[in-house]
Amino acid sequence: MKKGKYIILFILVAIASTTSLRSLAQKENALIRSGNRYYKQKQIDQSEKQYQEAVKKAPDNPTANYNLGNAQFRKNNFEEAAKSYETSVAHSPDNAGREKGLYNKGVALVKAKKLQESIDAWKNALKLDASDEDARENLQKALLELKQQQSQQQKDQKDQKDKKDKKDQKDKKDQKEDKKDQQQQPKPQPSRLNKQQVEQLLKALQQKENDIQDKMNQNKAKSTTQPEKDW
Repeated sequence: MKKGKYIILFILVAIASTTSLRSLAQKENALIRSGNRYYKQKQIDQSEKQYQEAVKKAPDNPTANYNLGNAQFRKNNFEEAAKSYETSVAHSPDNAGREKGLYNKGVALVKAKKLQESIDAWKNALKLDASDEDARENLQKALLELKQQQSQQQKDQKDQKDKKDKKDQKDKKDQKEDKKDQQQQPKPQPSRLNKQQVEQLLKALQQKENDIQDKMNQNKAKSTTQPEKDW
C-alpha cells in the first residue's frame, strides 16, 4: 500500500512539473511572438523589451536570445548583440540554428570594429555550413581588410622609424657643426691703447725713471760727506 502511494505521489509531482514547464514555455513564447510583432512594425525598443522578458523567463531559449540580438543590432548595440547571438549558438539544438547565430555574430563584431573576432565567427559558421555564400563572401572581405590594416601598420611603423633615424642624424650633424664652430672661434686679441693712453704710459714710466735717478743721486751725496768711522 505504501509503495503504491509513493508511485501515485511521484506521478502527481511529474504532472505538476510538466504543467508548470508548459505554462512557462507558453509565457516565453507569447513574449517572443509579441516581440516579433513589434519588430515587424519597426518598434525596436518595444520588441527588445519583450525579448528581454522572454530571456529572463528562459535564459537558455535560443530563439529569445537570437531575436534579442537582432533588436540590439538594430539599435547599434553591436557588442551586446554579439553576446546575445553567442548565447543562442550555445543553446541551439541543431547546426542550422548555430550557423545562423555565428553568422550574425560575425556581422555584429565587424560593426563593433572587432575584425579578427568577426573572422573567427564566420570561419566557425562555414564549418557548420560550407555552402553559406554570404558567410564566405564576408570572410573574404574581412581577411582582405585585415591584410590591408596589417600592411598599413607596417608602413606606419617604418615611417616612424625613418623619421626617428633622420632626426637622430640631424641631431648628430648639428652637434658636429656646433663643435666645429667652437674650434674655429678666433682667440681674443689684446686690447690696443690709443695715442693718448700711450703717451700717458710713457710719461709715467719716464717719471718713475726720474724718481729712481734722483734717489740714487741723493744716496751718492750722503756717502761723500759722511765722516770716516773712528776705529
